[in-house]
Amino acid sequence: MQYDIDIKSDHKNLFLKARKFLLSFDGIVEIRKDRITTYSDQNGGICHMRTMPYGIDIGFLKGAKMDDDLGLLTGKGKLIRVLPQKRFDKDAVGYYLRQAIAINAEK
Repeated sequence: MQYDIDIKSDHKNLFLKARKFLLSFDGIVEIRKDRITTYSDQNGGICHMRTMPYGIDIGFLKGAKMDDDLGLLTGKGKLIRVLPQKRFDKDAVGYYLRQAIAINAEK
């Protein structure tokens, strides 16, 4: 399971810090899957997270719809945008996560 790999990684502390922050938002739940750990609310999936050789990636499932005023998101796919983190940036993660939650609430 990817979660088990992540918590044994060299970037375990970064992963756990980001995990705690994600779960601090009302209604966010963690779903541990074989290949990725995802975070959802009552409206569905919001993001996923995994460790990488340089730190962690937080992939926002509807990231293409988000504003990127900070210029930190990567990816050119139809939906997902990734926020790479070498050090946890609470302000940046919060900026994108609040948008992701709001977009997820739109029907």
